[in-house]
Amino acid sequence: MIPFDISLFAQSAITPDQYSLLCLFVGMATVLGLIIIMRANAFLALITAAMVVSLMADGAIQDKFSRVASSFGGTAGGVGIVIALAAIIGKCMLDSGAADRVVRAFMSVFGEKRSPIALMGSGFVLAVPVFFDTVFYLLVPLGRSMFRKTQKNYLLYVMAIATGGCITHTLVPPTPGPLVVADQLNVDKGLMILIGAMIAFPAACAGLWFSAFMNRLMPLPMRPLGSEPEPEAIPDDKLPSLWISLAPVLLPVILISTNTVLTTMADAERAAQLREGDIADWSAFRSRIQSDETANVDTNFGKHVLATIRGDGSDAERARIAELILQEGDLNGEEQNELRAGLNRFLLLDKSFPKNRDAFLGLKLSGTAMSLAGSNPARMAPVTAERMNREVLESAYDEDVVKPYTWETPNRKMANITSMLGDPNFALLISAVIAMWTLAVQRSLSLKELATSVEVSLMSGGLIILITAAGGAFGAMLTVANVGDAIQNMFPVGSDAASAKLMILFLGFGIASVLKIAQGSSTVAMITSSGMLVSLANPEVLGFHPVYLAASIGAGSLFGSWMNDSGFWIFAKMSGLTEVEALKTWTPLLMVLGATSFACAVLMAIVLPLV
Repeated sequence: MIPFDISLFAQSAITPDQYSLLCLFVGMATVLGLIIIMRANAFLALITAAMVVSLMADGAIQDKFSRVASSFGGTAGGVGIVIALAAIIGKCMLDSGAADRVVRAFMSVFGEKRSPIALMGSGFVLAVPVFFDTVFYLLVPLGRSMFRKTQKNYLLYVMAIATGGCITHTLVPPTPGPLVVADQLNVDKGLMILIGAMIAFPAACAGLWFSAFMNRLMPLPMRPLGSEPEPEAIPDDKLPSLWISLAPVLLPVILISTNTVLTTMADAERAAQLREGDIADWSAFRSRIQSDETANVDTNFGKHVLATIRGDGSDAERARIAELILQEGDLNGEEQNELRAGLNRFLLLDKSFPKNRDAFLGLKLSGTAMSLAGSNPARMAPVTAERMNREVLESAYDEDVVKPYTWETPNRKMANITSMLGDPNFALLISAVIAMWTLAVQRSLSLKELATSVEVSLMSGGLIILITAAGGAFGAMLTVANVGDAIQNMFPVGSDAASAKLMILFLGFGIASVLKIAQGSSTVAMITSSGMLVSLANPEVLGFHPVYLAASIGAGSLFGSWMNDSGFWIFAKMSGLTEVEALKTWTPLLMVLGATSFACAVLMAIVLPLV
């Protein structure tokens, strides 16, 4: 009996790209239908869509659902600890008064006249480790208090809070959305924090300007919220110090960013590249490949080297490098330099070079080469590919032909240390300990009471982990269905034209916007969009760093917020606005934030490509 496989039936009638896009359409329809029509939880919608797409995609029938679970676990392993710790930090900062202290510090610096800037800055900082709805709950009473003092600018105050909270919520980890996008697109978390904050700042300024404009256009009064009295402000002497309050936010940013900077410096050395003198005997190096080329076998080391360098055979530069290898006689100095540059470009940077195991029969690869060869090429940095392939070359040749290289440079040793200290899991664990200690001391909690508070925060964080992991599984199944390749074939992304490569940023922004408008969740929009575009997220295709694609997706997830977005209702109900007033203020505000941050991402991709 032949096992049932839906993909065999469908693919017999349409092209592979059309079938991949059909998988995408069915998956998106499943997510949107379950969330919008059936009112299902986002976790159930995403995990169901992942299983549907996996069933449609190629693969052994016994692996159709088990690979969904594997991808779910992979995503949870990558981001679950960070999200859980961020939830603990957020609740402890709120309960201890640390968040309140940060807000009051901003107010004291900017003064009453610039209180909208203080409110926006408070939201901007607090929304990095704390979810948007929590930040808004915290800061709205402060905005209402400011109105009671000034008797004006109420709409400006609440929109300023929304501006700061929304923009970092979608662009700066460890908030779940940008954290998962960075993880799926293989973007360093520290770099995502730095670039995300750089893009978020001008967008926040634009949002603040728009808030002031709307405040003049439709000055709204502050209305009572239910029958409960306004909460009393906590006295300053009951709040923790500013530095202790800021530590849970600043410490992980400093540790992670320091690691990013030092790792970038170490990577910039390109220690594994072939330099002048590294190939000590060009004749022996070339003769090994030449003899393998004439051998009567299907594949071997030399044939694989030439095939890798030649590529698809359409590139004249590649053909020239292969010609230099096969050329009879000795090479002059200029030809040696040309060949070395070609090997660095076309061989060492090839991420799949060691994948052909048959080409390396009889060759004992180093442990480093074997370990790196098992990595996912889509998630491999260029400097890692160079290290892997240099290890392969040194495994194939004696030291008197290819000289050993030094990977553990002084900069690399420092980067290794900061990689441990700047690991997001460790950095947020330290921050969580500080936040818990602050809460216990400030509120005189027993260990049991502190444990209860932590458990409450973990219950809210657990749901976020389930949703993000399910979204990661959905994205992985879209990759299995070759959706990214199908989308790439629809657009001229392989062109050398910068405008064609920038189309991918517009694509990421557009997809995230459509998903946001359709189902309302920025996090779901970001996770789904990044899963669809993961195969495009490498500098070779983009011409710039994938961090700008991640930022474009985050910007798109802001665009088009309306009544199906929980943030819309939080803003409207906590501010005392009607639905129509929220549609006139909240919805266009997020469009301004999304459009401005997207424009900044495109501009930075052109001016500062980071490749």
